[in-house]
Formats: sequence, C-alpha cells, structure tokens
Amino acid sequence: MALDPKTEVEPDSYTPHPNNEVWVEFGALTENLDAQQVTAWVEAARASRTGTVCVRFVGEEEGRSLNSRFRKIFDATNVLAFPAHEKGILGDIAICIPTAAQEALNQGKSLTSHLAHLVVHGTLHLCGYDHNMVEEAEKMEAREAQVLRTFGFDDPYNQNG
Repeated sequence: MALDPKTEVEPDSYTPHPNNEVWVEFGALTENLDAQQVTAWVEAARASRTGTVCVRFVGEEEGRSLNSRFRKIFDATNVLAFPAHEKGILGDIAICIPTAAQEALNQGKSLTSHLAHLVVHGTLHLCGYDHNMVEEAEKMEAREAQVLRTFGFDDPYNQNG
C-alpha cells in the first residue's frame, strides 16, 4: 500500500504482506495467458525464496513511461524488475506486451514461451540474480533454462532451439 507522505499511520495499524503471494495484473491483454500460469512461473523461479511478487503486463505507453522514469531510457523495454526493500516482499515486475510480442516474432518463438522467459528472468532479478558480469550471466541463464524446461519450454539462450 503506497501512503501519501503526509499521512500518519500508527505503527501497529498496518497489515504486513503475506509471504509468497503472487499478484498478476493485466494492464495490457494478451491471448492465452492467465494468472495461474504466471503464478506458476514465478513460484518455480523463486524456489525457496519467500516474498510477495506483483507481475504487471503493460502496454507500450506504460512500458515507455516506466523505463524513462526509472532507467532514463526513453523507449519501452521487454521486462523491468523492481526489487523491494521491505520484509515479506520480493518486488514488482513489469512486462511490456508489445515489445515482448515483437521480440517473440523476431525470434520465431511463441509469445507464451517468451512471456514465461521474461517472468522467470524478472523473478530471478528479484531473487538477487544479475547478468552484469559473464559469470553472473551464465548462472542466471542456466537457472532460467532449468526453470523453463520444467514447463516444456526450450532454452531461450540455445540458438538451436
């Protein structure tokens, strides 16, 4: 719950977020995707990590706005992850449907498999994975491929399928 900075709240008057809850919001619609699928992808990726995760599927305008505001890049990107610094919350993930759909088309894969990859990728960022250095990237990519295989999806980093 975002509070207005002027609002004062008694310390014991709030309800903590339950661990492991997954919220899925469709700010932009996509065919053949439901909240249960998305929740399963998040749960598989976070493994033993606990904390609430919100996944929001956004349109081009919202994706561009988020990327501009938080990364100073004035174009939409496929996935943004916002780790939380609050007990019981892992963070938020925003996935831009039009960008993801174009990438899936360009890569010759289904939109569902690409969205699964982006959800897993974003969730792993919330769990502390990164890909800034080669060794970190290799660990993250291996974990992504492992999780995606459990759902019958191909390794997104294998050029042969």
